[in-house]
Parts: sequence; C-alpha cells; structure tokens
Amino acid sequence: MYETLLLKEIDQFLLVTINRPKSLNALNVQVFTDLINLFTTGIKKFQYRGIVITGSGDRAFVAGADIKEFLTLDSDSAMSLSKRGQDIFTVIEQYHVPIIAAVNGFALGGGCELAMACHMRIAGANAKFGQPEVNLGIIPGYGGTQRLPQLIGKSKAMELTLTGDMINATEAHRIGLANAICEADEEVSSALAILKKIAKKAPLAIQKAIEAINAGYAGSGYTAEVEGFGRLAQTKDFREGATAFIEKRKPNWVGE
Repeated sequence: MYETLLLKEIDQFLLVTINRPKSLNALNVQVFTDLINLFTTGIKKFQYRGIVITGSGDRAFVAGADIKEFLTLDSDSAMSLSKRGQDIFTVIEQYHVPIIAAVNGFALGGGCELAMACHMRIAGANAKFGQPEVNLGIIPGYGGTQRLPQLIGKSKAMELTLTGDMINATEAHRIGLANAICEADEEVSSALAILKKIAKKAPLAIQKAIEAINAGYAGSGYTAEVEGFGRLAQTKDFREGATAFIEKRKPNWVGE
C-alpha cells in the first residue's frame, strides 16, 4: 500500500519504517505522499495506542530531503513543497496518540524536522542531528525554524541553524532535542517502553494533553487546557479513574 514505508504491528502499537535505504531514507515526494495517506486515512482513530517512526538500516533515520528533486524547483514550486512538508509534519505533531521518533543514525535537514514533529525523540548512540540547509543556500522549510527554538531555545537554535553544524546524541540530549539516549539497535525498543507506560493512561486524556501542549505554541494553550479539562470531566474514563483512585485499584479505561 505504501511505496516508501514499512508497517509492523507490535501489540497495540505501530512501527513505521521509512524505507529508502539506498538514499539514506531521504524525504522525497513519494515519502510525503505515503506519510500523509497513512496519518490521515490509513489508520483508524485509536487503532493503536502509540506509533514509532524510524528509518531503514543502521545509518540513517532520515538523512535529509532528496536534493535531486530540489534542482527542478522554482520559487512557486519551492513554496508549495515547503507548505506541503509543513502541513504533513503538523498532522504528525497534532496526532491524537503519541508518536516517538526512534533516531537510528543521521537525522539531518528534513529528517531532523520530521523527528522534531514527533512528540518525543529517542536517540541511538550513533544518532546525528542537524539543520545543514544553509550549506545548500536555503533554510529549513518543513517547520525547522519554528520547532527547533521551541525545543532547545532561540539562541542555540540560531547557532545550529546558522552554522549548519551536526551534533551527536549526547549533545542532543543535553540541550533537550532528544528525550533519551540508548544503545544502537535499541531505539525502537526504548521508544516502545515509553509508549507502553503511556498506554496505561486514559486515551482521551492523552489526546487532550497533546492538544493543549501544542496549542500553547499557537497562543491558545490556556483556552485549550480549559476546554480539554471540561470535556474530559464528562467522560466515563474520568469517572472510572476517580473511582479507581478512591477504591485503590487500577482503572479500566474504555476510551469514552
């Protein structure tokens, strides 16, 4: 169904592998098409309790964009490509279940932007992050100039974007770009361990928490928090969670 993606169900989770190993999993038009189709129509709501995105092979998560496609761009088509990339990554950022990037090598340019659009990032020992677009005479176009400052602060984001420098997993973790570091080949299992912990919580509450946190960067976070709190107070899961707390037992979530 997807030309550039491999899908694997692992219990109640989905592993999505970007599969262009000969190109170090570089983003091209087909990858964008496959991603948007997957996250808009390919998965039923709450079909999975969490998703892991990784790259094929052991060298790259996503090494960047497919530069060969860039050579044919004019101003209008470049703007369209940038907007499409932003729109797709926003769908991932706003997805209703947690998505974790299992970064198993290079996450550069568009690959770093994809990782930042995920809700969390687990960096393997060999991971490398960077926004090297200035080396090509362009800037990040898929949300990198906005998400990188959100994650690591304006000053450090300026440094990495303007120098085009790569950083390793240790530095990415130190500055807050990566949530955790793990051994190489343990990126997916480490991401799944976090998702298993989250899956024990109320699914509607997880959805509303994601919405409220994201809304904060759009200037409407407090409103989203109030609305989410109010809507959740009417759910069966809230009553179950409160009752289970009082009765000192584990809650049985129904997603309603």
